[in-house]
Amino acid sequence: MAARKGRRRTCETGEPMEAESCDPGSQSPPQVYLPGKGPPLGEGEELVMDEEAYVLYHRAQTGAPCLSFDIVRDHLGDNRTELPLTLFLCAGTQAESAQSNRLMMLRMHNLHGTKPPPSEGSDDDDEEDEEDEEERKPQLDLAMVPHYGGINRVRVSWLGEEPVAGVWSEKGQVEVFALRRLLQVVDDPQALAIFLRDEQARVKPIFSFAGHMGEGFALDWSPRVPGRLVTGDCQKNIHLWTPTDSGSWHVDQRPFVGHTRSVEDLQWSPTEDTVFASCSADASVRIWDIRAAPGKACMLTTATAHDGDVNVISWSRREPFLLSGGDDGALKVWDLRQFKSGSPVATFKQHMAPVTSVEWHPQDSGVFAASGADNQITQWDLAVERDPEAGEAEADPGLAALPQQLLFVHQGETDLKELHWHPQCPGVLISTALSGFTVFRTISV
Repeated sequence: MAARKGRRRTCETGEPMEAESCDPGSQSPPQVYLPGKGPPLGEGEELVMDEEAYVLYHRAQTGAPCLSFDIVRDHLGDNRTELPLTLFLCAGTQAESAQSNRLMMLRMHNLHGTKPPPSEGSDDDDEEDEEDEEERKPQLDLAMVPHYGGINRVRVSWLGEEPVAGVWSEKGQVEVFALRRLLQVVDDPQALAIFLRDEQARVKPIFSFAGHMGEGFALDWSPRVPGRLVTGDCQKNIHLWTPTDSGSWHVDQRPFVGHTRSVEDLQWSPTEDTVFASCSADASVRIWDIRAAPGKACMLTTATAHDGDVNVISWSRREPFLLSGGDDGALKVWDLRQFKSGSPVATFKQHMAPVTSVEWHPQDSGVFAASGADNQITQWDLAVERDPEAGEAEADPGLAALPQQLLFVHQGETDLKELHWHPQCPGVLISTALSGFTVFRTISV
């Protein structure tokens, strides 16, 4: 959360930013800045980052902005908390010309924490400090392949030992790219140079499907059946992809019928092989079972899940909960055991513009994150209850107005598009925006 000149909220609530006066004569301490809840910044005030609220914070740019990305699970181990971190992302660009786009593998490494390790002596000379600073610089390696047309969405899956990316193109095609070679070279500077010089122009998708007859954004790999995929388009159609023994896919030409407007997002059930969820610009959220014929596969519907477009959904891997975010700025939690009722079990309205991404924490069942077109990333915990003995709410009525489940508000990005928790590095969030990629971990999660 940000702060303006004045009183500062305690770090336990996890605000990442403060605002300070640019007036050198001002002696007032920083004060909490609540986006949309209080007066705007005054003349001479600016938001500054509170580094004490972050364990990790890094930013990166890749040239053309990326609308979508996915984290590539690696072989470096699970539950990694030791710094510095290394992580791998697969992303696609939205360049101004169709020919300028790239599908990219990113290797981010040497990601140190916000606090440098304490020095042993206080009389270290400047030279040693400069060497330490150089050693702590984050590194980014990129392996890119040309892609004709902007990339709307990227989702990665492992088919046995083979990593693949499903890619939705603005040109109306969904393609599958093999990622093994990209992963190999991004980890080896010499091999990367050879790849960029001799190989990248020859990389083509291993499969493509143009049957959607228009562009789309919705795409999800099954977490339970390797290679099973669903894709949805702006023409309201959803198609099922089934892997074949030859290493290809059979795409059912019969679309799943139900939505009346663009299909915005798709999510497979983490517990049932044949069930997936969808959300749409028709304001509905639907649950489907592929064992039925496509025209009869919709099993459950909440027709007015949001006041307007439902942009994104996330299916919890630990609880029977579905999370949704819409153009109305609302975040809603749906208990699938009560889905027929049409009423969410929780609704949160912190975002002041359309929600652009939502995702449950992979390890903590009550925690989720969301991003919005209001340039906020919010972190939430359903299990949090306000301490009745805490006097802070009485001291600052603005804080009392915040939902008690709101852990953290991160700002500083421009035109946020998508976020993901790293499945192997607990608490690490990665986002993409017009302003670039951000990797961070807060003190709250």
